Amino acid sequence: MTDDALIVQDAVKRYGDHVTVSGVSLTVRAGERVALLGHNGAGKTTLMKLVLGLTPLDGGRISVFGAAPGDRTARRLSAYLPESVAFNKVLTGREQLRLFARLSGEPVAIVDPLLERVGLAEAAHRRIGTWSKGMRQRLGLAQALIGTPKLALLDEPTSGLDPISRHEFYAIVDEMVAAGTAVLISSHALTELEARTDRIAILRDGHLVANDSLAHLHARAQLPIRVRVVAHGDGADRLADQLCGQRINGHAVEFFCLPGEKMERLTQITALGGLIDDVEVVPPSLEDLYRHYSTGNYSTGEMPK
Repeated sequence: MTDDALIVQDAVKRYGDHVTVSGVSLTVRAGERVALLGHNGAGKTTLMKLVLGLTPLDGGRISVFGAAPGDRTARRLSAYLPESVAFNKVLTGREQLRLFARLSGEPVAIVDPLLERVGLAEAAHRRIGTWSKGMRQRLGLAQALIGTPKLALLDEPTSGLDPISRHEFYAIVDEMVAAGTAVLISSHALTELEARTDRIAILRDGHLVANDSLAHLHARAQLPIRVRVVAHGDGADRLADQLCGQRINGHAVEFFCLPGEKMERLTQITALGGLIDDVEVVPPSLEDLYRHYSTGNYSTGEMPK
């Protein structure tokens, strides 16, 4: 088994005259978390289905631990959690997961610990038709954990989950990664992904427009940093003049600077001493980076108006 769990080389998928995935190349290594971002229709779900062998390639090559998509080895080593999971509503959660365990060739003894792990132990005896969407999503996660997969494809996995359940979900993902599982996760919830991914891959109209660590994407984008300075007493006007900033309320002044200017500007702020009560430095968020790479906004590093 290689360190590269997933290798996508120049993948192409067409539906008639429409190209949904166009020459995409992407690698996910064992124990790595890659966030796959993109607008609706960008090709994220199509790419995952290509990896799973559910949709045939029209060009390029995909390898899952050296095996072709849909191959018996690839299926055994992979797990998929779709955005909208569907289960038999008349079965209980325990019955449904036992069925999946048998289909996977796993002992049914693993079912109750999995239900406990995803927070469904108390509801396991109830029919799935009585469950909320969030509960069904957690059952989908339990299904994905059957057999200890080495590659997990998670498509909008926290859809329908409350904040506590989202935190618990990412704790389970952390455990999977620590055990060597490669994780490709697609989500529109950019804020929750920002501190929970090793690399960001961004699709735009089927093309891969970014694929790097968050730090490297920040460095390449050179997006402006927002600095907010709170004036002491009634010194906001003087502070705005000194910093060439804009007053945003009775006591604060705000301005933007490029990353290479940050230290110089902070030195300038420090020199003002008693005029200042507080300083807040806000770097560009993952949402800002996503907007930059997916739409081209701030493509030259210009300051926000």
